[in-house]
Amino acid sequence: MTPLERYFRRIGYAGALRPDLETLRGLMRAHLAAVPFENLDVQLGRPVDLNSERIFEKIVARRRGGWCYEMNGIFGWALGELGFEVARLAGGVRRDQAGDAALGNHLCLLVRLDGRPWLADVGFGGSLLEPLPLEPLERDQPPFRLRLSQAGGGFWRYTEDADGAPFSFDFAPAPADESLLAAKCAWLQSDPASPFVQNLVAQKRLADRHISLRGRVLKELTAEGARKRVLETADELVETLRETFGLDEPDAARLWPTICARHEALFGAQQNAG
Repeated sequence: MTPLERYFRRIGYAGALRPDLETLRGLMRAHLAAVPFENLDVQLGRPVDLNSERIFEKIVARRRGGWCYEMNGIFGWALGELGFEVARLAGGVRRDQAGDAALGNHLCLLVRLDGRPWLADVGFGGSLLEPLPLEPLERDQPPFRLRLSQAGGGFWRYTEDADGAPFSFDFAPAPADESLLAAKCAWLQSDPASPFVQNLVAQKRLADRHISLRGRVLKELTAEGARKRVLETADELVETLRETFGLDEPDAARLWPTICARHEALFGAQQNAG
């Protein structure tokens, strides 16, 4: 079995293998349903980098998930193997607030189909279920309302909104500076100011819902609204990672004291807040 065939088996994809829009849509949906966005390695102090072989071993062989550098890294590789014209872009999450210093803190992909550019991103926590043409637009991919807009200076802004809390990243449609991506990848897993250092995150996108775990708070978001519950024990954390996100990682139990301290700092006595 070739590496590409192993990847298809990992994501449960058995559809067309042509470099066209139908295949791109099918691959995105399959990847998002099978591979969770998660930062367990960062939380557990395990180094993460941009090495394609290590990303493949982690996501395919060990059936783990990953963050943007890993998720879009392996997805972009698979697209390239199928003959897609794909470029890695240096995105900037919250660039509207942080400015150009944010660039490189997100890896996204631009795919050209018959000369037309499409944003394809399986590494932003799962809001984008299908590719978007690179043009000003608003689109519903329930439970998210998505928007692409021009942000000035040649940049585009992708914005997701599910519950009145818009979240965005900017990107320019030009190949990324790989050294910048590597530097931001290193910073995000080591600096105390990084949100990935501060809290455990796992997210999964299904056709009709988005499921997320942030610390102790498990949230399921659908077109009808959100349901939340607060995890109570380390065993429940390990079970939730396994049963909800497909992550068999018993070592996550040792994160529990830190997760509880973070939850208390954020919510205090409001134990059911999220």
